[in-house]
Amino acid sequence: MPGKRSNGEGTLRKRPNGLWECTMMVGYQEDGRRRYKSFYGKTQKEAKDKAEAYKRDTAAGLYIDPNLTFQEWAQKWYEGYRDSVSPTTYESYGYTLKILVGAFGPRKLGSIKPLDVKQFLKGLRADGKSDSYLTKCRGMLYQIMHKAEANDLIRKNPVRFAEKMKAHKPVKRKEAFTQEEVKILMEQLPDNKVGHTIRLMLATGMRTQEVLALEPQHIEPDGSCIHIRQAVNMVKGRPHIGPPKTANSVRDVPVPPSVRPCAVFLREQAGKFVWDSPIPGQPVNPSHFRDKYRNALLRIPGVRMLTPHSCRHTYVSQLQALGVDMETIQSMVGHADIEMTQHYLHVQEESRRAAAEKFSKTFGISR
Repeated sequence: MPGKRSNGEGTLRKRPNGLWECTMMVGYQEDGRRRYKSFYGKTQKEAKDKAEAYKRDTAAGLYIDPNLTFQEWAQKWYEGYRDSVSPTTYESYGYTLKILVGAFGPRKLGSIKPLDVKQFLKGLRADGKSDSYLTKCRGMLYQIMHKAEANDLIRKNPVRFAEKMKAHKPVKRKEAFTQEEVKILMEQLPDNKVGHTIRLMLATGMRTQEVLALEPQHIEPDGSCIHIRQAVNMVKGRPHIGPPKTANSVRDVPVPPSVRPCAVFLREQAGKFVWDSPIPGQPVNPSHFRDKYRNALLRIPGVRMLTPHSCRHTYVSQLQALGVDMETIQSMVGHADIEMTQHYLHVQEESRRAAAEKFSKTFGISR
């Protein structure tokens, strides 16, 4: 016959298999019914001690559900991440998540060890996956486990203790146009929407998806400043207007005096957007702009065929070469580096305008 105990201590009974069972109420289910949990031991004391340990750990926030699977927690983490990133980034995270769930899905969250992480990454490399592919998978796995650790679902983050895989190839340096190439582009690009857009990208460091989301009101009437407030995000293959890449990407970019006429031109010829889609009121697909960009550069001798994003790398490298301090550059391009953000607070508008002036004096357009 079950032994009744004091309130909160549960009940004890000996099961037919000889084990002692201590059952206690641990809360309520969604439908309002009481939820019970049982603890087992070879003796009454063992079963009772397990129940008491559960109560202590729960009160201290240390109890770990041994049955929570990686897939259950990863999906919860993914859903909670939706509001923290752009739709494009969120969608791309979904692909990486499928890989992780395929590897660890049914495993109990607390059973995943550093060795398991290392074997997983080694398996990806053996399958011929790239270094960037491994980095994405490890990075997301780290975030998922870090959040689990922060919520006391696991004792330690196993990814933190798994050695990083050494890169097969040296990190490729991001390409940028040379100073001479910038001068050629500024002089020889056509005086149309494509040419003026490329000049602005070289002179402001704007991302392609930021440029394509510009509306007339985002450009000052005199072309002196561009206000980055939105970006084109690709969701399931279609362009949509959404927030910029990061919170720091929302910024006001001073335009060098020499290219302000380019900004004014784009503002005055714009429809709903500076770059309108054939579908009224919709942003243009970035692939359409890339084709226009490529065709423009093919007509200019002495300039390498670099990507549109290389204009952004060029802007940073040229300002750095001109002696502009890194804190100001980081502020102007809207990078999301947390440590650098702490320095952004003392970047004054005067120093930002001075940086734009330096660019203008070096790469002025002689007409």
